[in-house]
Amino acid sequence: MSKRVVFSLLAGLLFFAQGSPASAAEILDRIVAVVNGHIILQSDWDDGVRFDAFAAGKSLKQLTAEDRKTSLDRLVDQELFREQMNSAEFQHATSDEVQVRINEIRKQSSNDSEPAWQVALTRYGLTEDELRKRVATEIDVMRLIDAHLRPSIDIDPKTIESYYNQELLPQLRRSGAKEVPLAEVTPKIKELLTQKKMDQMLVAWLQNLRSGSQIRTGSSLSLEGQTQ
Repeated sequence: MSKRVVFSLLAGLLFFAQGSPASAAEILDRIVAVVNGHIILQSDWDDGVRFDAFAAGKSLKQLTAEDRKTSLDRLVDQELFREQMNSAEFQHATSDEVQVRINEIRKQSSNDSEPAWQVALTRYGLTEDELRKRVATEIDVMRLIDAHLRPSIDIDPKTIESYYNQELLPQLRRSGAKEVPLAEVTPKIKELLTQKKMDQMLVAWLQNLRSGSQIRTGSSLSLEGQTQ
């Protein structure tokens, strides 16, 4: 069942809940964004905020209005990326890949023990199923970005050597670390520079996707946009 249908059903049920403000508040799930006709609900946003805080190891109490806006922007971007996945043959994340990523998150958060892990999930209002879905989306998006941008990037040997001489060696000398030969670190430098270039290209790609899409958030949402 689509979110549009769900919203229509909820709107109908609201008629019977008008005598109970508390019940009405529980039934109505406010629309916070519409991306090319796809609805993002308040509950989607709240779930996204909790996941982002959990993945970053940030307390929910520390979240700012800017943090919440960033989470909503990420949901909008994810919807734009999802459309790109649907328009081409795309290999989605497997259950094994999702589990590997979840294991990494557990190690990063020092929640290797099952009781501590469950406490952490509860603290952020997350279930394991919800976490798996969010992680799968994260992997899918990263895979799409990599497949779309990496093939067009070429880091030449001179650029790698320049980074080695101007960036890496000075850092090693300042820290007192042992210098390493260029040949030994060339693959790592190449990947680092590739990632930096991809970050720059990603900004431009997202700008193009947004400019070619119909996106409404906040005050730009009209009653017509909310009910169609």
